[in-house]
Amino acid sequence: MEEHVKIRLEKIEKIKELGIKCYPYEFVLKDLVKDIKKNYSHLNREELEKEKKEVRTAGRITAIRKMGKSAFLHIFDGEEKIQIYIRKDVVSEKDFLLFKLLDIADIIGVSGTLFKTKSEELTILISDLKFLTKSLHPLPEKWHGLQDKELRFRQRYLDLIVNENSRNIVKKRSDIIKNIRMFFYEKDYLEVETPMMHPIPGGASAKPFITHHNALSIDLYLRIAPELYLKRLLVGGISKVFELNRNFRNEGISLMHNPEFTMLEFYELYKDFNYYMNLTEELILNLNNKILGNNTINFKGNEISLTPPFRKVGYMNLISEKAGIPVEELWEEEKLSDFMKRSFKEDEIPPTFGKKLDLMFDHFVEKDLIEPTFVTNYPKAISPLSKESRTDIRETERFELFIAGMEIANGFSELNDPVEQRRRFEAQAKDREKGDDEAQLVDNDFITALEHGMPPAAGEGIGIDRLVMLYTGAENIKEVILFPSLRPKE
Repeated sequence: MEEHVKIRLEKIEKIKELGIKCYPYEFVLKDLVKDIKKNYSHLNREELEKEKKEVRTAGRITAIRKMGKSAFLHIFDGEEKIQIYIRKDVVSEKDFLLFKLLDIADIIGVSGTLFKTKSEELTILISDLKFLTKSLHPLPEKWHGLQDKELRFRQRYLDLIVNENSRNIVKKRSDIIKNIRMFFYEKDYLEVETPMMHPIPGGASAKPFITHHNALSIDLYLRIAPELYLKRLLVGGISKVFELNRNFRNEGISLMHNPEFTMLEFYELYKDFNYYMNLTEELILNLNNKILGNNTINFKGNEISLTPPFRKVGYMNLISEKAGIPVEELWEEEKLSDFMKRSFKEDEIPPTFGKKLDLMFDHFVEKDLIEPTFVTNYPKAISPLSKESRTDIRETERFELFIAGMEIANGFSELNDPVEQRRRFEAQAKDREKGDDEAQLVDNDFITALEHGMPPAAGEGIGIDRLVMLYTGAENIKEVILFPSLRPKE
């Protein structure tokens, strides 16, 4: 047992000897620290003395400065901290004995009268002290902030106690999600929940997590995307629908990837991908007004304007421009492969045409898409759920929105031809046979749903975690996920 834990456990026993419950059931909290400061910080010493305002609050001790028969402490209630002052001649004998057994990081409740010190600091003169919780460990870094990133992510509770920026990210994330919900509610979208365990993983190209259902004696897959279930609802006649929930992809962990992440997906009948690019700009503008107060973010040293309209440029044109290969040669797999042999190691080159294009885009293009850009007209080979382009049958009506070198959104005019959808799924199955283990499977039940008739529709997914990264300036996705995936400690 660590020495500081042993000492604090001994103090618990001494507190019990005073007849005080060490872990009481409740505390009547009447005043939040932020409200106390808001309502009384403007008063001077004389006005506060005349007011004789009594308050009752609680918080975690972050500092103790003893001065014989009195002491100053700071307590933090999760949002703000305030100074408190205890004097032996003001509190009961038992309360003062209790005070002597307090440590930094303990949680207490206090009642008392507000006053200001000579340095004009708003302070509570304690008249009654309540012990609420003993912390067996001191605060890290003496309240100056937890700097060890690994420890911050593993022990997020400590991070939230000592790092104001982490608390601000949590609040801003909540605000972003709240405003997204309101945006769609105001447009009469219906919020739904769809299954998190799927008999067939679908709706995206990704490796799934596999689990087993004992009662049904079947393997199930944690959801990689809700898309195919949400489109079943379109078949059922729900014209506007959205879902905010978790997806799971059995992929690597990086600055922009976490195996468990939050996705917004939304669909609307009788619309196409052009309409959804406009709607996406409207959503971003709405978030700018609510979250930023302006249309500019700073990310990785880049000042980025989020003012619509955003640039639109074709997928194949971008690869051609950045890689220096003619567009028509990109469409010929043999010439594409020859080019890639000059730019990549042989074992880095994927086995399928679609994956080759993906690698070319990731390597030559993505990192340079700093200003908001809609990349449009993705090839069919990598867009099995998108409707064929009206201008080039090799392409689809699909877009992805990139900001600060990150994919933020993916949307398209939804493929609703069941015969073509089966053909696309079967093409994916062939890619899987060639070694693409992220290729989609044939979902016969979904095809049956399409056979009952799905009207023209648009759909889109937005990665909430990356969106929060943009609006908070966080350069690591772990900063915006409260409990990110981490390798277990040895």
